[in-house]
Amino acid sequence: MRTGRILGWAVLAVIVVATVFPFWWMVRTALTPAGDLFTDNAGLLPQNPTLINFARVLGLTSEAEARAAGGSGAHIDFARYILNSAIYCTLIAGFQTLFCAMAGYAFARLRFPGRDLVFAVLISALMVPPIFTLLPNFVLVKDLGLMNTMAGMVAPTILMTPFAVFFLRQFFLSLPRDVEEAAILDGNGPWGIFWRIALPMSRGPLITIGLTTIVWAWKDFLWPLLVGRGEDNRLVTVALGVFLQQSPNTQPDWTGLMAASTLSVLPVLVLLVLMGKRLVQSLNFTGSK
Repeated sequence: MRTGRILGWAVLAVIVVATVFPFWWMVRTALTPAGDLFTDNAGLLPQNPTLINFARVLGLTSEAEARAAGGSGAHIDFARYILNSAIYCTLIAGFQTLFCAMAGYAFARLRFPGRDLVFAVLISALMVPPIFTLLPNFVLVKDLGLMNTMAGMVAPTILMTPFAVFFLRQFFLSLPRDVEEAAILDGNGPWGIFWRIALPMSRGPLITIGLTTIVWAWKDFLWPLLVGRGEDNRLVTVALGVFLQQSPNTQPDWTGLMAASTLSVLPVLVLLVLMGKRLVQSLNFTGSK
């Protein structure tokens, strides 16, 4: 191996360790008894690993047992909150991917007055920080009477995002025109070409946008906290904050919080493990067959 390749692998190893280490320390803290949290912090593995922290945040222990284990007695209804998060992510990822694909194809293939100007305005939205649109969206959702509803939570992002439109437009521009011209000779219009030709050939980019949107939506916190604070529509990320606030101790219940955080990332982690190979392959997409 040449020196450059060895150096490249070394840098990659450092990046991987720096990325994985916080997650590993979260799991380690979740497996550490609350009484050993500040004394057993020298090794990569806990000296007395236990699953009591997971059991008490899931409500599988009595309040007395949870307090004896160093907790506050609070627990999280994970089944309900995981289901809410799954519905939230599925609605946003599904509709946003479809609408962004429609917009990207329109900007790539259709010709209409002001197309380039509209696309430039859309792309300029990438330079607007999301915090700037938080208050207008909140006022709009409140005026529509959608507070504490799933519709109000998904409303600002269910249609499209500038990056997804730009990403899919670039792919549609790379599609061979001779395939579309052959479809036109068969009697297909723009709508038929989009559904029968463009979408099947863009499976890779669509999977990429869908997975990245799911990951983004799963970790969303501020907007669901403002709009979906009710028990029926609370997401798992908001539930973690509520769990932290339920601790009457002078310091946070770190072991319980880390156990709850570990459980909250497992669904999306499993999804990425199962779909990771497909995601990597889709990043090398091409429009030619």
